[in-house]
Amino acid sequence: MGVVQSLGLPPGRGPYQVGCTDMMVGHTRKGIFFRLYYPCIPGSSSEQPLWIPRYEYCRGLAEYVNLNSRWCAPVLSVAFGSYKVPVSWNGTFLASEYKYPAIVFSHGLGAIRTVYSAVCMEMASQGFLVAAVEHRDGSASATYFCPSPTAELVTPEEPAQELWIPYQKLPVGKKEFHLRNPQLHQRANECVRVLQLLMDINSGLSVRSLLQPSVDLSLLKGTIDLNKVAVMGHSFGAATAVLALMKDSHFRCAVALDAWMFPLEHDLYPKVRKPVLFINTEKFQTAESVTKMRRICSNNSKTKIMTILGSVHQSQTDFTFLTGTLLSKIFETRGTINPYVGLEITNRAALAFLCEHLG
Repeated sequence: MGVVQSLGLPPGRGPYQVGCTDMMVGHTRKGIFFRLYYPCIPGSSSEQPLWIPRYEYCRGLAEYVNLNSRWCAPVLSVAFGSYKVPVSWNGTFLASEYKYPAIVFSHGLGAIRTVYSAVCMEMASQGFLVAAVEHRDGSASATYFCPSPTAELVTPEEPAQELWIPYQKLPVGKKEFHLRNPQLHQRANECVRVLQLLMDINSGLSVRSLLQPSVDLSLLKGTIDLNKVAVMGHSFGAATAVLALMKDSHFRCAVALDAWMFPLEHDLYPKVRKPVLFINTEKFQTAESVTKMRRICSNNSKTKIMTILGSVHQSQTDFTFLTGTLLSKIFETRGTINPYVGLEITNRAALAFLCEHLG
């Protein structure tokens, strides 16, 4: 099937209008930072957030792909800086007589919390709460935290102090596994801490984001079904999801989008006892990587592997919708499959799997 020119993120297709907000809790690198997507009251906010929230992320993306940030960051800002995410920014949370299932989402190497908005929006439009983590292990293209103890008193007129964390490149002479494996464990622990924060919010504890304004979190009290929690991710984030599944019993299953299996210790494969759905692209995976997935399948009959033909590694990211013909060829953001068809296959497979194992 031919590729269509599709510049702009597709909105969620489910029955719920989607709202989103950014949450930052804690004043150190050990705090947590994520974007929360959720069902919201229709029309409660007409504002839409920028896909790249800050210029610093353009600089980080440039440095991640080994381009001179002085000239590449402005180009990236022009190319992507005006795109918006079709959600209601800080829209009012939609209370329901039914509790919402939850997903914690982990981004890939060099990405940030917003790069998987299309997938996260679709999940939220289908009635999930989705917390897209921005990792602070040095694997994000850029991220930051607010160290000032007075940051809780932040107002629009008096912004919090910020410390930025750049992407950590592989040092010369160091084996990549020795860098990525500790990062993997930190990432999985961050996913667990995000889940713990959602549990605190669900129990009615007062939680305040350092970023203002934010959605009224008290409305989420008692709305999360803690028996229906999954973890999901792409590439490095998919390996993170598999590891997080083992670290916290509340995670019932995992969806691994084009998993980069390299950073995960071999002796952990037999310990993955919960269901995992591996949704692979055609061009990224190697025979060695798929063999590792099959090792997990051999110990767990509920784990499945599927491959989307005509897709590339970036087909499961937002870049596939936001790059034109030239950029898509340079950065290989599209395969031969229509980006919308690829997204629909991914979402349908993930939703069917989640419905089967979360109920």
